[in-house]
Amino acid sequence: MNARVFRTCLRPLYLALIALSLTAVALPSVAATLDPAAIGKAAGVDAKAQPDGAVKIGWSRSDVPVTVDGMRLSPAAGLGSWASFTAMGDQAMVMGDTVVFQDEVDAAMDAAFAHGLSVTGLHNHFFYDQPKVYFMHIGGEGSPTQLAAGVKAVWDAIKAVRAAHPQPAQGFGGATPSPGKLSATSIATIIGHPAPVTDGVAKVTVARKGQMYGRAIGASMGLTTWAAFSGSDDLASIDGDFIMRAEEVRPVLQALRKASIHIVALHNHMMGENPDYYFTHFWGKGKAADLAHGFRDALDAQAVSAKH
Repeated sequence: MNARVFRTCLRPLYLALIALSLTAVALPSVAATLDPAAIGKAAGVDAKAQPDGAVKIGWSRSDVPVTVDGMRLSPAAGLGSWASFTAMGDQAMVMGDTVVFQDEVDAAMDAAFAHGLSVTGLHNHFFYDQPKVYFMHIGGEGSPTQLAAGVKAVWDAIKAVRAAHPQPAQGFGGATPSPGKLSATSIATIIGHPAPVTDGVAKVTVARKGQMYGRAIGASMGLTTWAAFSGSDDLASIDGDFIMRAEEVRPVLQALRKASIHIVALHNHMMGENPDYYFTHFWGKGKAADLAHGFRDALDAQAVSAKH
């Protein structure tokens, strides 16, 4: 068989293979479906399939009256906790927003981490609200029922706080730090960064670098992690701000919570930066050395996650 005849014989087979491959590409993938009944059972609430294929659960926060700018706010006006599940291969992804009062944040966040969920945001939606209302966003990937059980654990933790104290607390409790002897040298040694003192406050600042709109930016433009220590060695407060890439958020938050430092906000500060950065604000009270070790642990957790 000469080459021309051989090519002629192969041509139909070649065209058939191309048609088959194009058909395979054009065929719509069969999306996995989630079982609302199974998710609802794991979450302990009704679950409803949505038009876009997601499954959604909700919990209306009607247990505590809330006023905004002097007006009693109906739960339907923005006081609803929710979580939505969507198929991801043979697993699922969950995203949600949970209404929390200030004294519920620790319990809700700890429960989320204990059940493999991530906390992706913590912020306010209102001004002049009584009591103060915050919103904690959660996310995760895994088995649909495991994720639903995790959301249930978060909501149960909140309900446990309210069962113990029907009205939201007005403070974290414990003694209030007052100005005294505060060893900046000890703080700096523990953390591994200088802690210059201004007006009795020892402040540690850790710079980071990035880009925004093609220009290099750094500490002076707000790319810093910092912690301020006030009070005395025996009873101090720590407040500050942690700058994190997305993959560093969870390890940092978990390390701070392990040190009994309260997370009070999680959000972005800018747009157009590369890489994207997120910021968490925190508050804690205790021995200055213990707080410094907790902050150092969070820096270490961040360093480990940044290497992966």
